[in-house]
Amino acid sequence: MMMSEEEVLIPDDRAFSRFKHECESEQDWSVTYNKSSICVWIQVLEEEKSLQRIKCRMLCKDIPAETMYDVLHDIEYRRKWDANVIETFDIGKLTVNADVGYYSWKCPKPLKNRDVITLRSWLPMGNDYIIMNYSVKHAKYPPKKDLVRAISIQTGYLIQRTGPTSCTLTYLAQVDPRGSLPKWVVNKSSQFLAPKAMKRISKACLRYPEWKQKHSPGFKPWLFPEQNPLSSIPLSELSIQHADSLENIDESSLSESKDERAEHSDDEGNN
Repeated sequence: MMMSEEEVLIPDDRAFSRFKHECESEQDWSVTYNKSSICVWIQVLEEEKSLQRIKCRMLCKDIPAETMYDVLHDIEYRRKWDANVIETFDIGKLTVNADVGYYSWKCPKPLKNRDVITLRSWLPMGNDYIIMNYSVKHAKYPPKKDLVRAISIQTGYLIQRTGPTSCTLTYLAQVDPRGSLPKWVVNKSSQFLAPKAMKRISKACLRYPEWKQKHSPGFKPWLFPEQNPLSSIPLSELSIQHADSLENIDESSLSESKDERAEHSDDEGNN
C-alpha cells in the first residue's frame, strides 16, 4: 500500500481488500519452504538492496480464528511468547481501529538489532481478520544509537476462518532492513526464521486461553475500543518514514556466528 503524497493516511477498506488480495495471490512468488502445514514464498524486488517481500502461510487445525486474532493483538502476551522482541509498546491511538506503536527485535548475530515505529490498523471482514502496518516517523521517538531503524513498507496478517476451531494465517512482509544484508541472512529468513516464527505463534495460540484467564480476561481493547487506555494522537504528529533519511549500513560481508549456526541445527531437530 503505497501512500499518495506525503501525508500519513489511515488505511481504508480498499487498502484492506488490496492487502487480502496480495496475501492470496501466488503469481510472481517463489516457494522457498514447504513442510507439513507451513509454506513460505519470497519475491525479490532489488537484489543489491536486500529488498524482498516474504509471505508465509500456516494451516492451523486446532486454533480458532478469534484466538489467533487475540494473540496477534495482545501486546502483554507478545512480551511473553515472542523470543525476538527486545521492547514493544503502544504510543497512542488514532481511531477505533488504528494506533501507533514501537517494536524492536533481535537480529541473527552478528547483525545489529532493528527497530520500527509503525501505524497499525485492523479490521474484521466477515470470516477474515486483517492486521497490517507501515512505518511512520514520530518526533518523540527518533532512531536510537544502538539499533538500526528499519522500515516496514507493508507488513501484516490475514487470518481466515476455515471452521469453528481452525484457521489459516498468512503473514506478508515487505521490510527495508536499511542495509545490505549478507545472502545467508536472506536465505535463513525464508527457510528457517519465518517457519520458526509461525510455529512459535501457533504454540502461543494453544497456550493463550489459559494465560488470558489469569491476565485481565475481559480486557481486549482491539475488540472493545472503549477499553483502550491510550491517549489519542493527531495524525499531524506523524510523517512518512523515508528510507533515504535513515542510516544505511553495509553488513553484507558479515558471516553467521557459530552460536547462530548451532542454534539453527538444534532447532530443526526439536520441532
